[in-house]
Amino acid sequence: MKKILLVMLVGTLLGACVTSNEMEAREYWARAASKDGNTAAYMILQNHTAVDDELIQASSDSARAVEIHESRLGDDGVMQMIPQNSVSIAVGTAVEFKPGGLHIMLIGLKQDLAAGQEITVVLHFKNHDDITLTVPVKDATDMGGSGMDGQTVP
Repeated sequence: MKKILLVMLVGTLLGACVTSNEMEAREYWARAASKDGNTAAYMILQNHTAVDDELIQASSDSARAVEIHESRLGDDGVMQMIPQNSVSIAVGTAVEFKPGGLHIMLIGLKQDLAAGQEITVVLHFKNHDDITLTVPVKDATDMGGSGMDGQTVP
């Protein structure tokens, strides 16, 4: 009986140490918005692979264009959205896409996006296969998405 418990314990510990060979996307969501407007998708990307990688593009059939942006407070005190050519994700690290920071910008929405709906977003990486996400749409007020002076920011 002790041998069985020891084998189970060792197996559990070894299983906890094994790293996946995948890029992980988690806690993803998109902000509700109106047709022809813009919105943003947020998530955490974690690199469990053996090589550094980059998110080089995103796409969605819900918008006319999709870009990777970073919101930054400019010297003039105004929030600016800076397009990003890519986002580096080193081995073993996570990058958070969040309101007021990095985000996936969906430009020219093809339909209204209301809380409770879902959209498809595809993430394209330099070294990893594409990841297709079914992203839930949520109200920004439910997600704590306030920016400077109480304004909602992508």
